[in-house]
Amino acid sequence: MEKNNLESRKIGEIVTDNFKAAGIFKKYGMDFCCGGNSPLKQACDEKNIDLAVLAQELTELAEQPADAAHNFKEWNLGFLCDYIVNTHHQTVTKLLPQVLAYTRKIADVHGSHHPELLQIATLFLQINDELIPHLKNEEELLFPAIKDALNTGSSQSKETIKSEIARMSKEHEFAGDAMDKINKLSSGYLLPGDACNSYMVAFKLLEQFEDDLHIHVHLENNIAYPKALDLAK
Repeated sequence: MEKNNLESRKIGEIVTDNFKAAGIFKKYGMDFCCGGNSPLKQACDEKNIDLAVLAQELTELAEQPADAAHNFKEWNLGFLCDYIVNTHHQTVTKLLPQVLAYTRKIADVHGSHHPELLQIATLFLQINDELIPHLKNEEELLFPAIKDALNTGSSQSKETIKSEIARMSKEHEFAGDAMDKINKLSSGYLLPGDACNSYMVAFKLLEQFEDDLHIHVHLENNIAYPKALDLAK
C-alpha cells in the first residue's frame, strides 16, 4: 500500500483488513476501537508517534500471509454476533468481578500512598455498572434483532438495530475512555516498588481486561455495527 494512501486510512479500517495490525497499534498505545475513525496520520500526530516508522511496520505486515482465522469482516453477521457473545461477553463477565475486587482491595491498602488507585477503583466501578446492562441489552435486544432482520427483513427489528446501536456506541465510548484514563493513571500498568502480590494481580487483570475490550469493541464498532446499520436501511 502506498504511504500517502495509508496515512489517510482510518486505523479501525486497517485492523479490520488485517487483524494482525492490532498488535502494532497496541504496542504504540493507539486506540483502534473507540478511536478507530481517526486517520492514521492524525492518530500519530495526537500520540507524537513517528508516522514513517509506524507506516513501515504496517507495510511490512501487509506483505505477510493474512490471518485467515481472524478475517472477521468476511464472517456472516449472525455468526459474528454469536462469536462476540461466546468469546468477549464471556471474558467480560468473568473478569468484571475479579478486577472490581482487586482494584478495590489495593485502593483500600495502598490508596494513602498511591491516591491514583482510588481513582482507578472508582473508574472501574463505573465501567462495571455500565457494561453489565450493556451486555444484557446486546444479548437480549440488539443481536436477536440483527438475526431477525437477516432472516425476515422485519422493519421493527431494523428500527431496534438503529436505536440500540446509537445508544450502545455511546456506552462503548464511555468504557473506552474510562479504561484509557485507568491506563494513564497507572502509567501503563507500571508497578511501583512497594507493589504487593494483589497489586500485581490487579494490574495484570486490568491490562488483560483492556486488551480484550479493545478487540471486543473493535469487532462491534468497526465490523458488526456498520454491517447491521447497512442491513437496517
